Amino acid sequence: MPHYVGLDVSQKTTAICVVDEQGRRLWRGACVTEPGAISARVLRHAGVVDVKVGVETGSMTPWLVHGLRSAGLDVECLDARRVKAALQMRLNKTDENDAEGLAQVLRTGWYRPVHVKSFDAHRARALLGARAQLVGMTTRLSNMIRGVLKTFGLLPGAGRGLRFDRSVETLLEGAPEIGLIVRPLLATWRQLREQIAVFDKAVQQRVRADPICRLLMTVPGIGALSSLVYVSTVEDPGRFSRSRAVGAHLGLTPRRYQSGETDRSGHISRCGDGLARTLMYEAAVVILHRIKRSLHLKDWAAAIEQRSGPGKARVALARKLSVILHSVWRSGEPFRWTPHTIAA
Repeated sequence: MPHYVGLDVSQKTTAICVVDEQGRRLWRGACVTEPGAISARVLRHAGVVDVKVGVETGSMTPWLVHGLRSAGLDVECLDARRVKAALQMRLNKTDENDAEGLAQVLRTGWYRPVHVKSFDAHRARALLGARAQLVGMTTRLSNMIRGVLKTFGLLPGAGRGLRFDRSVETLLEGAPEIGLIVRPLLATWRQLREQIAVFDKAVQQRVRADPICRLLMTVPGIGALSSLVYVSTVEDPGRFSRSRAVGAHLGLTPRRYQSGETDRSGHISRCGDGLARTLMYEAAVVILHRIKRSLHLKDWAAAIEQRSGPGKARVALARKLSVILHSVWRSGEPFRWTPHTIAA
């Protein structure tokens, strides 16, 4: 008889509940949040044959899922947003009740399985996320420095030609009292730029060692950063039966509301990875404004821009780029600039 196990995870302890095929509770308890301890409890109370374990998405999920799978357990990762709707029907919210609710959801099949990325993909995502964090901090610091200088009539300019810090230092030569405020901020700005350069070097090394990233960089507008983000987000092209599904996975397709005679489309869903979606949008901007070579993708987006405006054209091109990247990855052939070679 199959058994279903629900795990409600917290930082210190994990609530465990085992139910049978009819939904009857066989055992529930708790243990420390550690894959070895959890697998030992599951194997003791549910057995090893015909057992399925369910855990919600969360920050500790990859560590637990990979650890439990290495112990020989069949583990499903459940979409927390979908499971939340089912668990809200319970009057009392406790860790034990949530674990039992997860087991019942797993038993009935009313859940959406979530792909758990490998640790290598998570390392790449951590690298990219740390770099994006420092870039954002650098931008906020430079904007603050500009704001302080503008108050006293000092304008560092748009940043072309001289580096930003050099132009600021030139302005501060005649305003020592302002330098007491701005120079500490500028020193921090320089340190952040140095660390960003370290991250950039690490990204370049990963991309050079990854043939898939180099293959995706044959697509116009795709550089080292965007290719690594895309590969670490998708990880396995076989997850998608159609290339067009990648656009929806990245949140680049419009929402739809239909009820009775009402049927309207809204803005894009923004459900997927935010960094990947942003870089696809930036790649679309590069194609539209920087690539001078004749390219049918650019002409296609330009026609949309004439009909619906530049914003929708960029989003449409970003969605199409995500589809093309998946097709190139799956086929193993580099991008070709001729129109008839792109079926996506």
